[in-house]
Amino acid sequence: MLSGRVSTFIFVLPIFLVSLTIHEYAHAWMAYRYGDDTAKRMGRLTLNPFAHISLFGTIILPLLVRFGWAKPIPVNFSILTKRQIFTVAAAGPLSNILLALILAVLFRMFRLEAASLLGNFVLLAILFNIILAVFNLIPIPPLDGSKMVYARLKSPEAINAYSNFARFGMLILVAFLLLGGFRIIILPLVGLFYSLLGLPLPALTIEQIITNSEHKNKFTKSKQTTCTCDYLCRKAQVQVENNGKIETGSGNMLMMT
Repeated sequence: MLSGRVSTFIFVLPIFLVSLTIHEYAHAWMAYRYGDDTAKRMGRLTLNPFAHISLFGTIILPLLVRFGWAKPIPVNFSILTKRQIFTVAAAGPLSNILLALILAVLFRMFRLEAASLLGNFVLLAILFNIILAVFNLIPIPPLDGSKMVYARLKSPEAINAYSNFARFGMLILVAFLLLGGFRIIILPLVGLFYSLLGLPLPALTIEQIITNSEHKNKFTKSKQTTCTCDYLCRKAQVQVENNGKIETGSGNMLMMT
């Protein structure tokens, strides 16, 4: 079981690193565009993943519980307007949505198959980026959604209430996850967005990926004249997803910044 988890982690690690790097870089780039060079001076305005990795949050914790984060981008909000704060906060999730859309176009353009290793890798990347974007839009500190809400507050009373709320943000976020918030709220939203792309679901473990490939090879060798290989591979994909309980497994793919 442990070896399977390690193998799956190694397989998805490039997706994890690239997605988080683009997310954090988007924050840093947008802040720099508005005159805040804090991230640049600290070496964070870069697409080098090692500048954004947290040893515990990016490597150790995801390997153990499939949950983690990158180092947050330092931003000097005191020199930014409310509108600029909103844009800087939104840049991260929007970058992940854009990346997911680009990958979806490439998946279609190159006619990749979900049962292939490359096709499944691309689908996993699409799913992960959607999860990352939706999760970070939750209006609970320290997630990006909370800063977007703060940027829209106008009255001193509302701002003060937000400040009091933010002090307990991590506790509230943990409670949200423990009480099933991810399964009840996040997953349906992720599923809705993913379904709009019209793509098959990926396998979430190395074992499922191997099973998919075996189904593909078997059906390719014994295809019937009335059924195309693409149809059979998709059918095999659905069977593997049902047996592997994709709905539950996808909840373990959560990574946050």
